[in-house]
Amino acid sequence: MLKHRVITAVVLIAAFLGTLLFAAPPVFCIFSEIVVLWAAWEWTLLMGLKKVAYRLVYVLFLFAVMQGIFFVSVPMTICEYAFYFTLLFWLLTIPLIALYPRALFWKKSLLVQGAMGMFVLVPCWFAINFIRVVNINGQYLLLYLFVLIWSADIAAYFIGQKWGRKPLAPQVSPGKTWVGVYGGIFVALLVTAATLYWVNVPYAMWPYTLALTLITILFSVVGDLFESMFKRSEGLKDSGKLLPGHGGLLDRIDSLTAAAPIFTLGAIILSRLTS
Repeated sequence: MLKHRVITAVVLIAAFLGTLLFAAPPVFCIFSEIVVLWAAWEWTLLMGLKKVAYRLVYVLFLFAVMQGIFFVSVPMTICEYAFYFTLLFWLLTIPLIALYPRALFWKKSLLVQGAMGMFVLVPCWFAINFIRVVNINGQYLLLYLFVLIWSADIAAYFIGQKWGRKPLAPQVSPGKTWVGVYGGIFVALLVTAATLYWVNVPYAMWPYTLALTLITILFSVVGDLFESMFKRSEGLKDSGKLLPGHGGLLDRIDSLTAAAPIFTLGAIILSRLTS
């Protein structure tokens, strides 16, 4: 099982790095759009949809939304407001996770579940392409974000497996522990400190950047738990079977769905504070 996970992870990382570092921004945008649309296809299973036609309608709707964003020049102010709205959405998911399975009102409406899926996936796609295009060194900033999430996820998994005892959210994801979360945060902060030192960032910037890292990783945990809540509500272990040893594609980007827009918003605020 671990062998399959490692091989799949290597292939995914190679595909991502090749597209991120060597493809033009429009190509990267299309690549990321395909990933998100496949994740949307898997999300329909978490909604309980079985008929292919209904699942396709949902995917095509998200495709239309993303195409609209792709071809419309969105002012920076609107982009920032959109990220604030996404922050509000993710904050509202926290009590839903904490109260599961006592608060399942959202499960009674396909419309609500579909809207949740849109707020999970579309802002994530928009955020990573916003980083890629707006910043001069956007591809490297995005690479840093991905390494941050990967390192925290890997550390949380292995540290939690080794030393974790107290479950983080036993009703939602019994395998995740508080120790794993602490370990993931610690490793992510180390990665941030090493990166700041390597690129010679002034020490005055370190507290702000480390704070952004902490917030980003905390929301990555929320994103992971939110998808786990949907899977548990449908009695599913994985969102799909596309990736050997990893489950579905949505299972691999669940942390990023919350982390990417929050990181982007934080970067916008940080650039304003330090300009």
